[in-house]
This record gives sequence, C-alpha cells and structure tokens, in this order.
Amino acid sequence: MGTSSNPQSVPARRDNLQSSHRSPQSTPIKPRTLVTLCTYNERENLPELIAAIHEVDLSLEVLVIDDNSPDGTGEIADKLAAADARVHVLHRPGKLGLGTATMAGMLYAIEHGYDFVLNMDADFSHHPRHIPALLAGMAEHDVMIGSRYVSGGDVPGWPLRRRLVSRAINTYARLLLRVPARDTSGAFRCYRVASLGRVDFARVISRGYSFQEEILFWCHRAGCRLGETPIIFEDRRRGQSKINWSEALAALGIILRLGIRR
Repeated sequence: MGTSSNPQSVPARRDNLQSSHRSPQSTPIKPRTLVTLCTYNERENLPELIAAIHEVDLSLEVLVIDDNSPDGTGEIADKLAAADARVHVLHRPGKLGLGTATMAGMLYAIEHGYDFVLNMDADFSHHPRHIPALLAGMAEHDVMIGSRYVSGGDVPGWPLRRRLVSRAINTYARLLLRVPARDTSGAFRCYRVASLGRVDFARVISRGYSFQEEILFWCHRAGCRLGETPIIFEDRRRGQSKINWSEALAALGIILRLGIRR
C-alpha cells in the first residue's frame, strides 16, 4: 500500500537509499525517481495519468500533493495509494500556492532519499511519454527541463498573443536571472535530489508561478548543470484551467527582485 500523510507528519519510508558503489561485475542500480503531481480539482485526470506514468516505467513512484480539492481529488488519491505501494499522498489544508506545493514535493524527495524528483502537471499538459528523455538527460545534468522553446518543442493550439506573452516572460527571466535555459517558466522538470540539497529553501520567496524561475535561479547559483529536452505542451484534456493571469503578472516583480539580488 502507498502512504498518505499531512504536511505536519510525513511517515518514514521502509526503503533505504541504495549505495551507488558497485563492483564492475554487478548490475547497475536504477536511480529511485519520485514523480510529483500538484493537484487541485483533478479527479478526472489523476487515475489515468498515474496509469500512464507507470506504462512508461513501472519503477516510478508518485507523490500526489493535494490542496484540499473540493472535487474529492484527495480521496481519489488515497484510494490509489491504498491499492498501489508506488503511490503516496500529501494532504495540505487548502490552496497554498503551486510553488509551495512543488517545493513540498522536493523536500519530501530529499527527506525520503530519492535520487531524482520529477515534477509535472496533473492534467496531461505534460505527457508522460516525455519522461524517458528527461531521465536520460540526468546522466549529464542536475536539472533537466522539458522545454517548449528549444528545437522540437511546441505549444500547438496556443493563440499568437499567448505565445508572444509566454516568450516575452521567458526572455525577461532569462536575461534578468542569467539562467542558461530557453524555458524558465515550464514546470515539467527532473532534478537531482543531491543537488537540491545544496539549495537553501528558506531563501525562496515565491509561492506561486514564479517558483519555477526562482528555483532555476537558485539551482544555477548552487552550481547545478541545467539541460533541456523538447516537449510538446498540450492543453488540458478535462477540467478547468488554473491559469491566474494576475498572479502570472505579479511573478514579473518577483523575478525583478531576484535579478537585483543577483
């Protein structure tokens, strides 16, 4: 059975961090990877998404971080965890921000001894078929970004205005923060947990969308090697979009503060 917990009490896992030391004759140890899904009203997508993740790689573990979704997403997640030891749930008391949810997943991965933590949207905007490319890139990088803005990446169906605004925000963040990445705002990423251990999360000021730019900023400052692999970003299949344009605009101010701090 999987685990279910609240943010004040995260249960200890039974499995220990495996040593990477091996003899030349031994079989390579596969890194332990945790996929984090930050959810709010995603009951229509969650079961199918977790099944699709495991179709890609049966060894992947999943942590659902639910912000007390009124549609019962948390209860659905608990049922999935009860039936599958690879699924875990972290319940939060309310909508505390996408950034803090993503950070909670990172801290969980650090505490429980995973090798990689891979964050993705819970609405199929980030398709699990891109997971193998992200994991493959971890051989040479500490952070791999599923990028809409490198060759081969795309955002089909987006109107011109949305494309231009997104490109402008990414260029703004890249220039101010001096982060060597084309896609600074996308959330589909894989992080080396040992590298996240070098980041002082107490200094993180973002609670919402700007967390994506800020964590790249701190990872780059900590000496992490950043890489990108192309993805096709697909608009959600079911449910309502969570985009909050006022929060997205407020993120510009946070990026400016970080740029000045740099």
